[in-house]
Amino acid sequence: MKAALLTQPSTIRIEETTDPNLGEGQVLVDIKAAALNHRDVWIFKGQYPGIEYPSILGSDGAGVVAAIGQGVEPKWLGSDVIINPSFDWGTSERVQGEHFTILGLPHQGTFAGKIAVPVSQLAPKPAHLSYAEASALPLSGLTAYRALFSRAQLAAGETCLVTGIGGGVALIGLQFAVARGAKVWVTSSSTEKLDAAIRFGAAGGVNYREPQWSHKMGDLNPSGFDVILDSAGGDGFAALLDLAKPGGRIVFPGATRGNVPDLDMRKTFWKQLSLLGSTMGSPLDFAAMESFVATHRITPLVDSTFPLDRAAEALHHMEKGGQCGKIVLLMN
Repeated sequence: MKAALLTQPSTIRIEETTDPNLGEGQVLVDIKAAALNHRDVWIFKGQYPGIEYPSILGSDGAGVVAAIGQGVEPKWLGSDVIINPSFDWGTSERVQGEHFTILGLPHQGTFAGKIAVPVSQLAPKPAHLSYAEASALPLSGLTAYRALFSRAQLAAGETCLVTGIGGGVALIGLQFAVARGAKVWVTSSSTEKLDAAIRFGAAGGVNYREPQWSHKMGDLNPSGFDVILDSAGGDGFAALLDLAKPGGRIVFPGATRGNVPDLDMRKTFWKQLSLLGSTMGSPLDFAAMESFVATHRITPLVDSTFPLDRAAEALHHMEKGGQCGKIVLLMN
């Protein structure tokens, strides 16, 4: 098979390698498309713990089951599937266990023609999605689903703010919230991304680079937000305390802008706010997410596609941060 090997920081080499060996309970998936995540960029640049060389990156993939190992039901052979990138979650729905890992490091990832994974990591590819669209779903979809529904308990009729629209988690989170029946507003640094969010069902949005952006957001929805989904953190987090409705929930599955420098605890306790951390999701979250997507026919937005041979170019494109939607590698 052909694979994109990370051989040293910021260096990808395309090579022909042997197909993975199948263990008991495993399947061999012929990868048709693999989506990028920011995690891949951090590993690519050498900014992630535990990197080993050479490695095959990639947490997201969609394809066809080409072979099955001992103990796997024959029904899986030839099936269109997506891969759950959340490995060894553990026994608790409340939190991942000590052996939890993410596909793409330390496991060899999806930036290759084939991958061997436990059959328990598979779910049927939603029939309405292309392979490229389906590959854009697993990591972002799982992260957004758990954050919004398992953790923040977003309900129909509530108000929701999704920050940093354009990234994978934010975009699919917007789609999930709209499908649930919430009224959703967004922020972005780009007018084009705000317009795209409105096409996906957002009630409105504000450019967070504008002066007094939080006041403008407050004018759009004076009653405040029941749920805020934020993956940035950093200096902008303080404004979210003001925008949250009393009794509101702020859920954060990431912190791309770093830690919050000064958290106003008085606002937090006086408004009875809940600050909720969230990471990836459990097997039950993944199954529920896949069913939700299939039922509501949600289609992840694909920003651009690259052939596997141009994996390094795709990673540099993501590093620039201008995309709206997922960047996808196509194997053929």
